[in-house]
Amino acid sequence: MKIAVLGAGAWGTALAVNAASRHQVTLWARDASHSKALADQRVNARYLPDMALPDNLRLAGGAALLQDTVRGQDLIIIATPMSGLRGMLLAFGGTSAPVAWLCKGFETPQKTDGHPSFGLLAHEIHRQVAPDLIAGVLSGPSFAQEVARGQPTALVAASKHAAVRDALVAAFHSPTLRVYANDDIVGVEVGGAVKNVLAIATGLCDGLHLGLNARAALITRGLAEMTRLGVALGARAETLTGLSGLGDLVLTATGDLSRNRKVGLALAQGKTLPEAVAALGHVAEGVYCARTVVQRADSLGIEMPISQGVVALLDGQITPDQAVAALMGRGPKGEAL
Repeated sequence: MKIAVLGAGAWGTALAVNAASRHQVTLWARDASHSKALADQRVNARYLPDMALPDNLRLAGGAALLQDTVRGQDLIIIATPMSGLRGMLLAFGGTSAPVAWLCKGFETPQKTDGHPSFGLLAHEIHRQVAPDLIAGVLSGPSFAQEVARGQPTALVAASKHAAVRDALVAAFHSPTLRVYANDDIVGVEVGGAVKNVLAIATGLCDGLHLGLNARAALITRGLAEMTRLGVALGARAETLTGLSGLGDLVLTATGDLSRNRKVGLALAQGKTLPEAVAALGHVAEGVYCARTVVQRADSLGIEMPISQGVVALLDGQITPDQAVAALMGRGPKGEAL
Protein backbone atom coordinates (compact mmCIF):
# COMPACT_ATOMS: atom_id res chain seq x y z
CA MET A 1 0.00 0.00 0.00
CA LYS A 2 1.35 3.46 -0.94
CA ILE A 3 0.80 6.09 1.77
CA ALA A 4 1.72 9.77 1.83
CA VAL A 5 1.94 11.46 5.22
CA LEU A 6 1.80 15.24 4.80
CA GLY A 7 3.40 16.92 7.79
CA ALA A 8 6.60 15.94 9.60
CA GLY A 9 5.74 16.92 13.14
CA ALA A 10 5.76 14.42 15.99
CA TRP A 11 2.49 12.65 15.17
CA GLY A 12 2.95 12.52 11.41
CA THR A 13 6.49 11.21 11.80
CA ALA A 14 5.42 8.62 14.37
CA LEU A 15 2.64 7.26 12.17
CA ALA A 16 4.95 7.17 9.15
CA VAL A 17 7.61 5.30 11.13
CA ASN A 18 5.03 2.83 12.44
CA ALA A 19 3.60 2.08 8.99
CA ALA A 20 6.89 1.96 7.08
CA SER A 21 7.57 -1.63 8.13
CA ARG A 22 4.44 -2.77 6.27
CA HIS A 23 3.87 -0.25 3.48
CA GLN A 24 5.58 2.12 1.07
CA VAL A 25 5.42 5.39 2.99
CA THR A 26 6.48 8.91 1.99
CA LEU A 27 6.81 11.57 4.70
CA TRP A 28 6.43 15.10 3.30
CA ALA A 29 7.60 18.19 5.19
CA ARG A 30 6.30 21.65 4.34
CA ASP A 31 9.79 23.11 4.73
CA ALA A 32 12.26 21.69 2.22
CA SER A 33 15.15 22.35 4.61
CA HIS A 34 13.39 20.27 7.28
CA SER A 35 13.01 17.43 4.80
CA LYS A 36 16.72 17.65 3.91
CA ALA A 37 17.65 17.52 7.60
CA LEU A 38 15.49 14.42 8.02
CA ALA A 39 17.18 12.78 5.06
CA ASP A 40 20.69 13.72 6.19
CA GLN A 41 20.28 12.76 9.86
CA ARG A 42 17.63 10.00 9.49
CA VAL A 43 16.00 11.35 12.65
CA ASN A 44 13.43 14.07 13.38
CA ALA A 45 15.66 15.96 15.80
CA ARG A 46 13.02 18.50 16.83
CA TYR A 47 9.95 16.31 17.31
CA LEU A 48 11.13 12.71 17.85
CA PRO A 49 14.86 12.94 18.63
CA ASP A 50 15.14 9.43 20.07
CA MET A 51 13.57 7.60 17.12
CA ALA A 52 15.63 6.69 14.04
CA LEU A 53 13.79 6.88 10.73
CA PRO A 54 13.57 3.52 8.91
CA ASP A 55 15.81 3.23 5.88
CA ASN A 56 12.83 2.52 3.64
CA LEU A 57 10.88 5.64 4.72
CA ARG A 58 10.83 7.99 1.75
CA LEU A 59 11.19 11.73 2.35
CA ALA A 60 9.98 14.74 0.38
CA GLY A 61 9.65 18.42 1.15
CA GLY A 62 8.56 21.82 -0.05
CA ALA A 63 5.36 23.07 -1.66
CA ALA A 64 6.74 22.41 -5.13
CA LEU A 65 6.84 18.66 -4.48
CA LEU A 66 3.42 18.35 -2.84
CA GLN A 67 1.53 17.35 -5.97
CA ASP A 68 4.21 14.81 -6.91
CA THR A 69 4.05 13.34 -3.40
CA VAL A 70 0.28 12.97 -3.51
CA ARG A 71 0.09 11.54 -7.03
CA GLY A 72 -0.49 7.78 -7.24
CA GLN A 73 -0.99 7.20 -3.52
CA ASP A 74 -3.50 4.73 -2.09
CA LEU A 75 -4.02 6.84 1.06
CA ILE A 76 -3.16 10.42 1.99
CA ILE A 77 -2.72 11.42 5.63
CA ILE A 78 -2.77 15.10 6.59
CA ALA A 79 -0.63 15.50 9.70
CA THR A 80 -0.67 19.28 10.08
CA PRO A 81 -2.09 21.21 13.04
CA MET A 82 -5.72 22.33 12.69
CA SER A 83 -4.53 25.72 11.45
CA GLY A 84 -3.01 24.08 8.38
CA LEU A 85 -5.88 21.78 7.38
CA ARG A 86 -7.84 24.22 5.24
CA GLY A 87 -4.83 25.16 3.13
CA MET A 88 -3.74 21.56 2.75
CA LEU A 89 -7.17 20.41 1.55
CA LEU A 90 -7.16 23.21 -1.01
CA ALA A 91 -3.61 22.47 -2.12
CA PHE A 92 -4.21 19.02 -3.56
CA GLY A 93 -7.92 18.94 -4.32
CA GLY A 94 -8.93 16.54 -7.05
CA THR A 95 -7.31 13.33 -5.87
CA SER A 96 -9.45 10.20 -5.88
CA ALA A 97 -7.48 8.57 -3.06
CA PRO A 98 -8.95 8.39 0.44
CA VAL A 99 -7.80 11.26 2.65
CA ALA A 100 -7.66 11.41 6.46
CA TRP A 101 -6.48 14.09 8.88
CA LEU A 102 -4.91 13.63 12.30
CA CYS A 103 -5.52 17.10 13.78
CA LYS A 104 -7.81 17.58 16.76
CA GLY A 105 -9.60 20.79 17.63
CA PHE A 106 -11.60 23.63 16.18
CA GLU A 107 -10.25 25.97 13.53
CA THR A 108 -9.67 29.57 14.55
CA PRO A 109 -12.84 31.45 13.48
CA GLN A 110 -12.69 32.78 9.93
CA LYS A 111 -14.18 36.13 8.93
CA THR A 112 -16.97 36.06 6.37
CA ASP A 113 -18.02 39.39 4.81
CA GLY A 114 -16.34 41.17 7.68
CA HIS A 115 -18.24 39.23 10.36
CA PRO A 116 -16.59 36.59 12.55
CA SER A 117 -17.99 33.08 12.35
CA PHE A 118 -17.63 30.09 14.62
CA GLY A 119 -14.51 28.00 14.28
CA LEU A 120 -15.17 24.74 12.45
CA LEU A 121 -14.38 21.11 13.14
CA ALA A 122 -12.22 19.37 10.56
CA HIS A 123 -15.08 17.62 8.76
CA GLU A 124 -16.89 20.96 8.48
CA ILE A 125 -13.81 22.51 6.84
CA HIS A 126 -13.66 19.54 4.46
CA ARG A 127 -17.32 19.96 3.56
CA GLN A 128 -16.76 23.66 2.92
CA VAL A 129 -13.59 23.64 0.82
CA ALA A 130 -13.15 20.15 -0.67
CA PRO A 131 -16.49 18.31 -0.61
CA ASP A 132 -15.56 16.00 -3.48
CA LEU A 133 -12.74 14.37 -1.52
CA ILE A 134 -13.64 11.16 0.27
CA ALA A 135 -12.21 11.84 3.68
CA GLY A 136 -12.25 11.17 7.40
CA VAL A 137 -10.21 11.31 10.59
CA LEU A 138 -7.82 9.02 12.45
CA SER A 139 -8.05 9.79 16.16
CA GLY A 140 -7.92 8.33 19.64
CA PRO A 141 -5.68 8.16 22.72
CA SER A 142 -2.16 8.25 21.32
CA PHE A 143 1.15 9.84 22.24
CA ALA A 144 3.44 10.05 19.23
CA GLN A 145 6.49 8.65 21.01
CA GLU A 146 4.70 5.45 22.00
CA VAL A 147 3.28 4.85 18.52
CA ALA A 148 6.72 5.36 16.97
CA ARG A 149 8.20 2.82 19.40
CA GLY A 150 5.49 0.28 18.54
CA GLN A 151 3.93 0.29 22.00
CA PRO A 152 0.31 -0.97 22.12
CA THR A 153 -2.19 1.68 20.99
CA ALA A 154 -5.81 1.76 19.82
CA LEU A 155 -7.20 4.34 17.39
CA VAL A 156 -10.49 5.13 15.67
CA ALA A 157 -10.92 5.57 11.92
CA ALA A 158 -14.02 7.69 11.40
CA SER A 159 -15.72 8.65 8.16
CA LYS A 160 -19.09 8.43 6.49
CA HIS A 161 -17.24 6.75 3.60
CA ALA A 162 -16.57 3.05 4.07
CA ALA A 163 -13.66 3.28 1.62
CA VAL A 164 -11.87 5.71 3.94
CA ARG A 165 -12.45 3.59 7.03
CA ASP A 166 -11.30 0.46 5.20
CA ALA A 167 -8.17 2.17 3.88
CA LEU A 168 -7.18 3.41 7.35
CA VAL A 169 -7.68 -0.03 8.87
CA ALA A 170 -5.67 -1.66 6.07
CA ALA A 171 -2.88 0.90 6.45
CA PHE A 172 -2.40 1.02 10.19
CA HIS A 173 -4.01 -1.98 11.91
CA SER A 174 -1.19 -4.20 13.18
CA PRO A 175 -0.21 -6.37 16.16
CA THR A 176 0.69 -3.22 18.13
CA LEU A 177 -1.81 -0.72 16.68
CA ARG A 178 -5.50 -1.57 16.70
CA VAL A 179 -7.77 0.53 14.49
CA TYR A 180 -11.53 0.51 15.11
CA ALA A 181 -13.90 1.80 12.42
CA ASN A 182 -16.67 4.29 13.24
CA ASP A 183 -19.04 6.26 11.02
CA ASP A 184 -19.72 8.94 13.68
CA ILE A 185 -17.13 11.49 12.57
CA VAL A 186 -18.86 14.27 14.55
CA GLY A 187 -18.51 12.41 17.83
CA VAL A 188 -14.91 11.42 17.14
CA GLU A 189 -13.92 15.00 16.32
CA VAL A 190 -15.77 16.59 19.22
CA GLY A 191 -14.02 14.20 21.60
CA GLY A 192 -10.64 15.00 20.10
CA ALA A 193 -11.24 18.74 20.37
CA VAL A 194 -12.84 19.13 23.79
CA LYS A 195 -10.46 16.76 25.60
CA ASN A 196 -7.64 19.23 24.93
CA VAL A 197 -9.50 21.98 26.79
CA LEU A 198 -10.33 19.68 29.67
CA ALA A 199 -6.70 18.56 29.90
CA ILE A 200 -5.69 22.15 30.61
CA ALA A 201 -8.19 22.16 33.48
CA THR A 202 -6.87 18.86 34.83
CA GLY A 203 -3.29 20.08 34.62
CA LEU A 204 -4.36 23.11 36.63
CA CYS A 205 -6.03 20.84 39.18
CA ASP A 206 -2.91 18.73 39.60
CA GLY A 207 -0.62 21.75 39.61
CA LEU A 208 -2.58 23.20 42.51
CA HIS A 209 -2.31 19.85 44.35
CA LEU A 210 -6.08 19.54 44.76
CA GLY A 211 -5.89 15.75 45.00
CA LEU A 212 -7.03 12.65 43.17
CA ASN A 213 -10.67 13.12 44.21
CA ALA A 214 -10.71 16.47 42.44
CA ARG A 215 -9.04 15.03 39.36
CA ALA A 216 -11.59 12.20 39.11
CA ALA A 217 -14.49 14.64 39.50
CA LEU A 218 -13.05 16.99 36.89
CA ILE A 219 -12.55 14.25 34.29
CA THR A 220 -16.02 12.80 34.89
CA ARG A 221 -17.86 16.11 34.72
CA GLY A 222 -15.68 17.11 31.81
CA LEU A 223 -16.88 14.03 29.96
CA ALA A 224 -20.45 15.20 30.61
CA GLU A 225 -19.62 18.56 29.02
CA MET A 226 -18.02 16.88 26.03
CA THR A 227 -21.02 14.61 25.55
CA ARG A 228 -23.55 17.46 25.81
CA LEU A 229 -21.78 19.40 23.07
CA GLY A 230 -21.25 16.35 20.89
CA VAL A 231 -24.89 15.26 21.00
CA ALA A 232 -26.03 18.82 20.26
CA LEU A 233 -23.81 18.83 17.16
CA GLY A 234 -25.20 15.50 15.96
CA ALA A 235 -22.91 12.92 17.55
CA ARG A 236 -23.93 9.68 19.19
CA ALA A 237 -23.45 9.70 22.96
CA GLU A 238 -21.77 6.30 22.94
CA THR A 239 -18.98 7.62 20.73
CA LEU A 240 -17.97 10.03 23.48
CA THR A 241 -17.58 7.16 25.94
CA GLY A 242 -15.28 5.35 23.51
CA LEU A 243 -11.63 5.67 22.53
CA SER A 244 -11.87 9.08 20.88
CA GLY A 245 -13.85 10.57 23.79
CA LEU A 246 -13.26 9.12 27.23
CA GLY A 247 -10.12 7.27 26.17
CA ASP A 248 -8.43 10.34 24.72
CA LEU A 249 -9.62 12.47 27.64
CA VAL A 250 -8.06 10.15 30.23
CA LEU A 251 -4.77 10.02 28.33
CA THR A 252 -4.50 13.74 27.69
CA ALA A 253 -5.69 14.78 31.14
CA THR A 254 -3.37 12.47 33.09
CA GLY A 255 -0.42 11.58 30.85
CA ASP A 256 2.87 13.35 31.50
CA LEU A 257 3.50 13.65 27.74
CA SER A 258 0.34 15.74 27.25
CA ARG A 259 1.10 19.27 26.04
CA ASN A 260 -2.29 20.62 27.09
CA ARG A 261 -1.87 19.18 30.57
CA LYS A 262 1.53 20.88 30.77
CA VAL A 263 -0.11 24.23 30.02
CA GLY A 264 -2.42 23.78 33.00
CA LEU A 265 0.47 22.75 35.24
CA ALA A 266 2.45 25.82 34.18
CA LEU A 267 -0.46 28.18 34.82
CA ALA A 268 -0.89 26.68 38.29
CA GLN A 269 2.78 27.50 38.96
CA GLY A 270 2.14 31.16 38.21
CA LYS A 271 3.51 31.28 34.67
CA THR A 272 1.81 33.46 32.09
CA LEU A 273 0.11 31.86 29.10
CA PRO A 274 2.83 33.03 26.66
CA GLU A 275 5.47 31.58 28.98
CA ALA A 276 3.59 28.29 29.25
CA VAL A 277 3.17 27.95 25.48
CA ALA A 278 6.73 29.01 24.68
CA ALA A 279 8.13 26.35 27.01
CA LEU A 280 6.37 23.59 25.05
CA GLY A 281 7.99 24.15 21.68
CA HIS A 282 4.94 22.40 20.16
CA VAL A 283 1.30 23.27 19.47
CA ALA A 284 -1.17 22.86 22.35
CA GLU A 285 -4.49 22.80 20.48
CA GLY A 286 -6.56 23.34 23.63
CA VAL A 287 -5.18 26.87 23.97
CA TYR A 288 -6.36 27.79 20.49
CA CYS A 289 -9.75 26.09 20.42
CA ALA A 290 -11.04 26.65 23.98
CA ARG A 291 -12.85 29.84 23.08
CA THR A 292 -14.50 28.24 20.05
CA VAL A 293 -15.67 25.29 22.16
CA VAL A 294 -17.43 27.69 24.51
CA GLN A 295 -18.79 29.85 21.68
CA ARG A 296 -20.37 26.88 19.95
CA ALA A 297 -21.75 25.57 23.22
CA ASP A 298 -23.29 28.97 23.99
CA SER A 299 -24.87 29.14 20.53
CA LEU A 300 -26.57 25.80 21.22
CA GLY A 301 -27.59 26.62 24.79
CA ILE A 302 -25.14 24.03 26.19
CA GLU A 303 -23.68 24.54 29.65
CA MET A 304 -19.91 23.90 29.87
CA PRO A 305 -18.68 25.46 33.13
CA ILE A 306 -15.26 23.75 33.14
CA SER A 307 -14.51 24.88 29.60
CA GLN A 308 -15.78 28.37 30.42
CA GLY A 309 -13.41 28.49 33.38
CA VAL A 310 -10.50 27.50 31.15
CA VAL A 311 -11.29 30.31 28.71
CA ALA A 312 -11.51 32.87 31.51
CA LEU A 313 -8.18 31.63 32.86
CA LEU A 314 -6.46 31.72 29.47
CA ASP A 315 -7.79 35.24 28.88
CA GLY A 316 -6.38 36.38 32.22
CA GLN A 317 -9.81 37.24 33.60
CA ILE A 318 -9.41 35.00 36.66
CA THR A 319 -6.59 33.39 38.61
CA PRO A 320 -6.17 29.62 39.02
CA ASP A 321 -7.56 29.80 42.58
CA GLN A 322 -10.55 31.80 41.38
CA ALA A 323 -11.24 29.23 38.64
CA VAL A 324 -11.42 26.47 41.24
CA ALA A 325 -13.57 28.57 43.57
CA ALA A 326 -16.01 29.34 40.75
CA LEU A 327 -16.50 25.65 39.93
CA MET A 328 -16.85 24.54 43.54
CA GLY A 329 -19.16 27.43 44.35
CA ARG A 330 -21.83 26.44 41.83
CA GLY A 331 -25.19 25.48 43.29
CA PRO A 332 -26.21 21.84 43.83
CA LYS A 333 -27.87 19.91 41.02
CA GLY A 334 -28.68 16.38 39.96
CA GLU A 335 -26.03 14.33 38.21
CA ALA A 336 -26.95 14.20 34.54
CA LEU A 337 -25.50 15.11 31.19
